[in-house]
Amino acid sequence: MAEPAASRDGIPVGISACLMGEQVRYNGGHKRSRYCLEVLQDRFVFEPFCPELEAGLGVPRDPIRLVGLQGEAPRVQGTKDPSLDVTERLAEVSEDFAARHRHLRGFILMKGSPSCGLSRVKVYHPNGMPSHADSGAFVRALRRHFPELPLEEEARMNDPVLRENFITRVYAFDDWKRRVEAAPSYHALLQFHSRQKYLLMAHHVEAYRELGRYLAESSKLPLEEALAHYLQRFMAALGRPATRKTHANALMHVLGYLREAVDGETRQDLLVAIEDYRLGHVHLVVPIRLLNHYVKRHGSDYIREQTYLNPHPYELGLRNAI
Repeated sequence: MAEPAASRDGIPVGISACLMGEQVRYNGGHKRSRYCLEVLQDRFVFEPFCPELEAGLGVPRDPIRLVGLQGEAPRVQGTKDPSLDVTERLAEVSEDFAARHRHLRGFILMKGSPSCGLSRVKVYHPNGMPSHADSGAFVRALRRHFPELPLEEEARMNDPVLRENFITRVYAFDDWKRRVEAAPSYHALLQFHSRQKYLLMAHHVEAYRELGRYLAESSKLPLEEALAHYLQRFMAALGRPATRKTHANALMHVLGYLREAVDGETRQDLLVAIEDYRLGHVHLVVPIRLLNHYVKRHGSDYIREQTYLNPHPYELGLRNAI
């Protein structure tokens, strides 16, 4: 089975500096993440960044918040002193960060931050009353200038499904960066799609079909256009967490490559494991381990190369809880 992308060297991932234990918050504190520092740091090379500090706000500093009306881009103003407005400065440092960090494979964000919050960040009406929720200013800039970059809040990774989804996206994006973007060609694009096929199916079967049709015609398009369109749709599709139903569908397709290679009793054992998973009786690791066992011995080169069977290091145990 192919080793997950870049697992030997470490994958460059951005992270809100406070999650690294850096004392950069408005009150001089931090939000050190044990999971990031004690588990993920063995696999990721973290690049900490604090957009508020970069925008010239000191430590400690007056807190800031999002202010505006629903339907418009909120401004970033001081909580105590509304005349403190760092909207443009934050936009500048965020755009500059996106331009200088195209090598990143993901970014882990601080929940609730007016700059780094992924979603559900409070936006206040100009009269001071809570109005609605939005993303932080830095996050909105990343989505505009680096839309394919996987983003996740550290707190949301307490959810096993969201944790596995984010890390899957990081490794898939790393594969793209190293094996397509580094030497772009139509062949590299087709090879990428070939090995990511069942991972894509598990996350978004409609996108799997759509991109298959798109690639059949992609050689008629300028290479840069074909690559950009594919990557945008692929990463968007992976952003939808897979379910037990969609995983079971992908597992059944993988099993199809073993039907002639294993005996009836073995096929039945595999079918039972997949159905037990679909019904919620066991975690995904159970049918995956069984399938990997038989694919390694009886599978074709094509099915052995499927990243779905090994999308991230087994040692992280991400499929033991979903």
